[in-house]
Amino acid sequence: MKKLKLLALSAIIAGCIVSCQKEDITVAEPQEAIQQPSKAQLDKLFKMGVNIDDVSIEEIPLPDGTKEKYLVSGDITLPVNDLDKYLDLGSLEVNSKQYRSDHIVAPRYRNIRILGWTGTGYELTPRMRTALIWAVANYNALPNTLNFTLTFGTNQSQADMVVYRVPGGPGGSAGFPTADGKPNRYVRINTGLDVPAYSLNVIEHVMGHEIGHSVGFRHQDWYNRWSCGYNGPLPAEPSVNPAAIWIPGTPWSPYADSIMLSCFTPNEDGEFTNSDKDALNILY
Repeated sequence: MKKLKLLALSAIIAGCIVSCQKEDITVAEPQEAIQQPSKAQLDKLFKMGVNIDDVSIEEIPLPDGTKEKYLVSGDITLPVNDLDKYLDLGSLEVNSKQYRSDHIVAPRYRNIRILGWTGTGYELTPRMRTALIWAVANYNALPNTLNFTLTFGTNQSQADMVVYRVPGGPGGSAGFPTADGKPNRYVRINTGLDVPAYSLNVIEHVMGHEIGHSVGFRHQDWYNRWSCGYNGPLPAEPSVNPAAIWIPGTPWSPYADSIMLSCFTPNEDGEFTNSDKDALNILY
């Protein structure tokens, strides 16, 4: 149930990447300087356990300029220049499902200051601001070492994470924590999410999903994007450790049970499932 107050989301499950989620319904916006990655770059992404079906190099708009990043699976961004800092695949236990990335937020960076952007051109809409409040409250309701402080404004110097609005269809995008343990800094929420077809709960879901990526969670269905409409036989999961690391104590399941599924529906309630909560509390 939706609670405007700081009541609970729950923890996030690992898997592929979600909020960016329903990429199958995302409306592509005209982009400049879109490039195709090289074979070597795609090989590196594949070795990291990243789905390479839809990868491009794009200039991603930021409140203070643009940066060239990989845009992977619609909602995951990886810096082109830092790609070699990510580790390749290793062994992974069979029949395990909740995943995190190879980097998580280090203890010294777990008091995370989130800035909801209000500057002209990239400002969050009123509904986006409300949904962000709800999503942050859900994280803070969990008994773990992560603590989020949310403010709204334009002073990035005091922020660890900046949430802002960009053109695009319903969804969003974010990156993973850095190699030195800082949370991902920029979270982009697309304008196409703030339309009557999507409730505040759905916007909250996307906010929570992208924050989940930013603190280290993968899409739960990263290996086949089941939530995006795949209905064939379940493929064997690639061996992906540490790029996609199972969180011990969380269940394996091929069905929708996480806020971290790759795609979302118009019926999302914005809340964490029990296994989401377990995953975040176990990890942090």
